[in-house]
Amino acid sequence: MRGSILGNNVKRVEDPRFIRGEGRYLDDLDVEGVLHLHAVRSVFPHGVIRAVDVAGARSSPGVVAVYTGEDFAHVKSTPTSGKVDRAASRPVVARGRVRHVGDIVAVVVAESPQAAADAADLVWADIEPLPAVSSIGGATAEGAPVIWPEIGSNVVHTDAGTGSSDPFGEADVVVAGDFRNQRVAPIPLEGNSALAIPRDDGRLEVWVGTQNVFSHRHTIARALDVERAKVRGRVPDMGGGFGAKFYSYPEQILTAVIATELGKPVKWIERRGENLVGMVHGRAMTQHVEIGAKRDGTIVGLRVAVDQEVGAYPSFGAVLPTFTRLMASGPYRIPKVDFSYRAVATNTTTVHAYRGAGRPEATAFLERILDMLARHLDVDPVELRRRNFFAPEDFPLETVTGARYDSGDYEKAMNAALRIAGYDELRAEQARRRSSGARRQLGIGLSSYVEVTAPDGSHEWGAADVHEDGTVTVRVGTSAHGQGHETAFAQIAGGIFNVPYTDVRVVFGDTDVIPLGEGTGGSRSLQLGGSAVQKVSVEVVDKAREIVAFLEEAAVGDVVVFENGTVGVAGVPDTAIGWGDLAAIASDRGRLPEGMEPGLGAEGVFDQGGSTYPFGTHISVVEVDIETGDVELSRHVAVDDAGNILNRWLLDGQVHGGIAQGVGQALFEEMRYDEDANPLTANLVSYILPMAPNLPSFEVAHTETPTPMNPLGVKGIGEAATIGSTVAVQNAVVDALSHLGVRHIDMPLTPARVWAAISAAG
Repeated sequence: MRGSILGNNVKRVEDPRFIRGEGRYLDDLDVEGVLHLHAVRSVFPHGVIRAVDVAGARSSPGVVAVYTGEDFAHVKSTPTSGKVDRAASRPVVARGRVRHVGDIVAVVVAESPQAAADAADLVWADIEPLPAVSSIGGATAEGAPVIWPEIGSNVVHTDAGTGSSDPFGEADVVVAGDFRNQRVAPIPLEGNSALAIPRDDGRLEVWVGTQNVFSHRHTIARALDVERAKVRGRVPDMGGGFGAKFYSYPEQILTAVIATELGKPVKWIERRGENLVGMVHGRAMTQHVEIGAKRDGTIVGLRVAVDQEVGAYPSFGAVLPTFTRLMASGPYRIPKVDFSYRAVATNTTTVHAYRGAGRPEATAFLERILDMLARHLDVDPVELRRRNFFAPEDFPLETVTGARYDSGDYEKAMNAALRIAGYDELRAEQARRRSSGARRQLGIGLSSYVEVTAPDGSHEWGAADVHEDGTVTVRVGTSAHGQGHETAFAQIAGGIFNVPYTDVRVVFGDTDVIPLGEGTGGSRSLQLGGSAVQKVSVEVVDKAREIVAFLEEAAVGDVVVFENGTVGVAGVPDTAIGWGDLAAIASDRGRLPEGMEPGLGAEGVFDQGGSTYPFGTHISVVEVDIETGDVELSRHVAVDDAGNILNRWLLDGQVHGGIAQGVGQALFEEMRYDEDANPLTANLVSYILPMAPNLPSFEVAHTETPTPMNPLGVKGIGEAATIGSTVAVQNAVVDALSHLGVRHIDMPLTPARVWAAISAAG
């Protein structure tokens, strides 16, 4: 690649404005005459709405309008997953029945946020409570109250199975385990938001905190029953998403509908208390797993039965297990897999995508059952994995569950992690502590994973334009919210044009200047968005070479981009023309070859034709106090392989954040409900997050196994560390206590839960 700076570590161009407090988040957008929306939420998890009295709210100072569900009966609801009966679609405001704490029963619009909140306190909802269910077991028990009578069952979708009906015919041993990936809350730094502004031309401008502005634009246009072109979707700076901001929230739709009705701008900013019961949750999966093997450890088959909780309003959660099934065999040769699942509704917040979206759950059960198998066979867990890895010469390959692995060297990544961790020395120290009866026992947990990235579509749009001042603008259909897109895409374009990456401006999140895009999620941005930028940048360079060849009467093949960022005939520096001058020339049709369109830019779609499959190995080291159950994570080693590395600093940033979230799920986080479906962790006092004192300095390294799927040779990295780290920590805690008879402990591994497991083991 001409003049490429790929592989170089450069500072993020977006950081200075954030460090100076100059980030422009949605609540920073100041619009004259803006009104403020406040949602009135049910405190009942399940009940029949008898009446909603809004008289007091309507007469409250500063109130402009108050609405109930009947006012929005004409507004199209948020549809279910395609696998679930549309009868379970979510209305923008509840009508007839509420189905979880936090369900919207009324909406207040006022001149200030405080006036709206004060008026909301005056709304009285007469709700007749109904029996509620808060767990999969409760929802599937005989005689359980049905959340959606229209469907007739809380099991809203089933998949009867895939693969072999007899995966253990050749097994010498079969080991079984029951695992739980608990419900967690995404908790981005910035909650949900929306701002809708009616414009004089009859269009509606909607600013929204979303990972895909196009899907939100489509949903809002559908709700308004207008053509998509009538809605301009825009995304400002955004404080995190983690999958939860793909979902189109009722409040975001309401903001647009009410702004259109009132003819005035309307803003909604979610409060943290609302966020924990209103923003979609993740994981919430239980798994029964059986693995069969020969006595030498060779795996012969796997059977998995999954129950996926989907919450009160079935959405993407109902199909999350399809990703779990796809990745069920991980990095191992497993010739037979039988996988079945049920999607189960409960009176809880909707379950949706959360960093990894179905893939961490696959690694979680597979790496746990492998550790159980290793102990049953009295084989080191490293050796068991080594015996079953796919080999580098096996690629490309298709697993029995249909995953098409592009490239991999799984043993290389594991060996690197073992070397960094000092595995043999750790095992020796563990043996010493066990023999001495030390109070603080050492645990070493291993997790080797492979994941699918860009799983839901393999194409992305991009554009590149050169300006007469010599700078370049890149437009792309992805949307940044902390990943470093402005730096990554600028590096790619800068390397192709041989200009400083700081001279490249990156634009995203505006449907008026970007015609299409798939947004940011599924670790897709660099491999698809970056490849789209690469593709169109090369096309612009090729056009510039044609122009220079025409002007200099030279062959196009003899024209190159010089190291100083000019274009000319190779070996003839006097022919060099700068990018600014080339842009000026390109604007004059008379100076161009016949038939060439004016302008120095290009746009188009890059189609990868499939997914990529990053991989790696994580090793966690913990100390467990066997008298109190307290767990201290003392080390975490991560070796991840996402193909070629563009910028190690960006890569490591994604890994560090992913590990922190993985450790959070393993040790601290859980969104809990009581048996009547009342949330018990609805604030950041009761919902425990990992903090800096809970985390060691991570030891991060990488192997590089390029993919043939795109010209950059890169795979996704945004979710890899969350997939690899969570179960590594869990395995480490169980490993620390295995000599005491502890076989398994479900997450989160709180001191109380760990102590109870020690006590139960005797």
